[in-house]
Amino acid sequence: MNVQGPLSQKMFAAAKQVIPGGVNSPVRAFRNVGGEPFFVRRAAGSRIEDIDGKHYIDYIGSWGPNILGHAPVAITNTIHEVAKSGISFGIPNLFEVEMARTICEWVPSVEKVRMCNSGTEATMSAIRLARGFTKRDCIVKFDGCYHGHSDSLLVAAGSGALTHGEPDSAGVPRSFAEKTIVLPYNDPEVLESLFASRGEEIAAIIVESYPANAGLVLPRAGYLDLLSSITKKYGALLIFDEVMTGFRLGQAGVQGLESLTPDLSCFGKVIGGGLPVGAFGGRADVMDFLAPLGPVYQAGTLSGNPLAMAAGLAQLRELKNRSGFARLDSLGAHFEQGLRQLLTEKGVPHRFNRAGSMFCLFFTEREIVNVSDVMKQDLGFFKKFFWGCLDKGIYLAPSPYETGFISLAHTEADLDDTLTVFGEVLAEI
Repeated sequence: MNVQGPLSQKMFAAAKQVIPGGVNSPVRAFRNVGGEPFFVRRAAGSRIEDIDGKHYIDYIGSWGPNILGHAPVAITNTIHEVAKSGISFGIPNLFEVEMARTICEWVPSVEKVRMCNSGTEATMSAIRLARGFTKRDCIVKFDGCYHGHSDSLLVAAGSGALTHGEPDSAGVPRSFAEKTIVLPYNDPEVLESLFASRGEEIAAIIVESYPANAGLVLPRAGYLDLLSSITKKYGALLIFDEVMTGFRLGQAGVQGLESLTPDLSCFGKVIGGGLPVGAFGGRADVMDFLAPLGPVYQAGTLSGNPLAMAAGLAQLRELKNRSGFARLDSLGAHFEQGLRQLLTEKGVPHRFNRAGSMFCLFFTEREIVNVSDVMKQDLGFFKKFFWGCLDKGIYLAPSPYETGFISLAHTEADLDDTLTVFGEVLAEI
């Protein structure tokens, strides 16, 4: 099914001639829902408009960064003013120091932080740092957790890799993959068994604290505490990938909600205000292993660039000044209550996971514990639901393996209108 307008169809055909698959990130291709993407003309607040003039309420928000909504004045004005003084310098600037100080103040586990340009760079660099600090080679990740597309982490990944049915990528050397141990999420027995037999080889555990690249999977009670205690016991590091959840679920992300102190943390998305950004930070003694102080090399020409830093700072200030996290949780609760009531009334088998302004609807009666459960949902039903919603002006992620996002630009009326559309679509399936 494809409900896209003629201009989007024409543009996608042209894009495929010069861009692999017509897209610059695989999940944008809509392949998992059996159609083609639309092209955006403009966006403002909670809504986007495509090049054919159709409007949608957006629940992707550029895959998480747009926590204030699209084109908020606080950010667009900041970018405009800062750009007048220069786009990028390759020289230290005041904004990167202020951003680093803000992250350290907001996230208690972070004593020092380094900026980079994407979540992939952040996780890749954190892994290299963990290996250099511990002088060990092996890392542990969890099935379905996506930490970007660097070679050693693109093993049993989620997000786009799940969407295309290829959890591993061609081009990743076997020797890289052999140093990455993949475990099922939320299974303490398997984790404890691994560390009992190979704990001295493991440099770090890296985990999406709330996995959000295979839908939204929440940890069982005590599971994150186990990750913390077992890494301490065996001298490994615990790396929280908070690229999605950091500064989205609260000032200190999941680690703040769960009262945990990882050794390293990775950030992105929200701290760039919609511009490319990444960061990783943690214990000072570990971070000081980075060049130029230490032997672990990491660099980036555009790291800490003034536009992304200033835009991110403007966004964080807005969140704090507007009591944004409480408001976002309130909106999420309003949406959850209405959706659960609707799905129950319609008799639709479902599971609904939510954390603050992040959510995911699974069409299954199965408890969602890990990616294996996610993969068993009714994909055919999801496809019909997705296209029905898109046709009626609701833009959800074009994959059942992605998380939805609510922004401060969404209103209760937006959410209620969305629920009305959901009811109409479910009646038609």
